[in-house]
Amino acid sequence: MKIAIVVADFNFDVTSQMLERASAQAELLGAEVARVVHVPGVYDMPAVVKRLLARKDVDGVVMLGAVIKGDTKHDEVVIGAAANAGAQLAMQFDKPVGLGITGPGMTRDQALDRLDNARNAVDAVVKVSRLLQELDV
Repeated sequence: MKIAIVVADFNFDVTSQMLERASAQAELLGAEVARVVHVPGVYDMPAVVKRLLARKDVDGVVMLGAVIKGDTKHDEVVIGAAANAGAQLAMQFDKPVGLGITGPGMTRDQALDRLDNARNAVDAVVKVSRLLQELDV
């Protein structure tokens, strides 16, 4: 099984640790990380996720990011748009998209406490991909 990971560089101190955990989890589950693509922020992910899902050598995509609360509700808009796009793309391409984006409404400390969401997103992609393959038999 080959997966791709799209990771936001915004809040890099958090997302770099998420990427490390996601990569380790993929290895533990016997999945190959075929591509890692860095994007500026969470809102920038959908076009890249779409392109990766279109590849025959990618069985699923993990989206990693940390959307930390600011002075406005911008964090809610950003994560809502990214989560919705991920779900729509999963249905369009019939491949799993793991939502490893934390937030909204969290502080930097809370983001650091939620690093394991990256592992959970990899788990979801691998398990759903295997389930889809079983359903095709």
